[in-house]
Amino acid sequence: MKYQSQFAALPILSQALVRRVREMEKLNLLQFPQVLIPVPLHAKRLRKRGFNQAWLIANEIDKRLNIPIVTNAVERVVDTRSQAGLTGKQRRHNLLSAFRLADDLPYQRVALIDDVVTTGTTAKEIASLLEKRHIHVQVWCLARAEAPGLLD
Repeated sequence: MKYQSQFAALPILSQALVRRVREMEKLNLLQFPQVLIPVPLHAKRLRKRGFNQAWLIANEIDKRLNIPIVTNAVERVVDTRSQAGLTGKQRRHNLLSAFRLADDLPYQRVALIDDVVTTGTTAKEIASLLEKRHIHVQVWCLARAEAPGLLD
């Protein structure tokens, strides 16, 4: 999707994610968040790509669950290298201090939206900032990739 602008599967994959989230909520394994926060792209990468895949996913989720999207809560302040092809250690170093939170976040529960979680580095970096402000973070993604050798 993000490298070749192929969006045909987006509604189906998002629907599967929503179905799973609803199942978990019915089992009291999660409480719906107040807002959806798509993982932000740096402005330079957004201009180059033309879209933020995490925002597209969040938009599909919002259509089905009516949970608002907040795009100004987290900002990517460093134009980092793509995580693809980096080792686990390189991924962690690549994202150090790459994100900044808005000053005023009036939320207790948020869902961080991403397309693929591989090592979890991006989610951990953003979640740690939110958790320092005592905000509960759930990570919702379309795919969880195997990462043998990248967790080192």
